[in-house]
Amino acid sequence: MLRFFVIALGGAIGTLLRYVMGGLDYRFSGGVFPISTLVVNVTGSLAIGFLWGITDRFNFSPNVRMFVFLGILGGYTTFSTFSLETFNLMRDGEYRIALMNVFFSVILSIGAVFLGYFVSKTLLNLYK
Repeated sequence: MLRFFVIALGGAIGTLLRYVMGGLDYRFSGGVFPISTLVVNVTGSLAIGFLWGITDRFNFSPNVRMFVFLGILGGYTTFSTFSLETFNLMRDGEYRIALMNVFFSVILSIGAVFLGYFVSKTLLNLYK
């Protein structure tokens, strides 16, 4: 029962962080390009890579891992939203913008996982 509470608490935090990021679309692109989803996916990927690198080195309890990875980051990242927005862009005939969204989201998010992982490993090696 504790694991459900831990995941739900982390999910609530991640969801609130995601909500705060939601206003970026209109602020930076007038609502044309789904930039908040892109930013969330890239920063979420960076965070998961960084934190995964740390958990490789230190032994965290399963509850802490569930809180962070399933809860916070699961509530924060929005791949399903990304998919729906890309579908809607394609349905509306905005193929170029849809392709840009797919390309930048996938490439930057994968790159951010690598970057986060290697930054955490570098920092950990400084403090051996």
